[in-house]
Amino acid sequence: MKIKTKKTVKPKAKVIGKDGNVFNLLGICQRSLRAANQEDKAVELRERVWASGSYSEALSIMGEYCTLH
Repeated sequence: MKIKTKKTVKPKAKVIGKDGNVFNLLGICQRSLRAANQEDKAVELRERVWASGSYSEALSIMGEYCTLH
């Protein structure tokens, strides 16, 4: 018997061509997660990005939660 697991789909976040400020990009990603009914992931994302040590690390974390395009 196979056990079905619920796979969470990463929402798309349109960040290309937007203001590259990390807080702006974080907001875009959080809105995408909330629109996909993933409020818990939006909160988790915010906490991880705020704790990150660099801009590139923050972008990498955002890419774990959203498909950046």
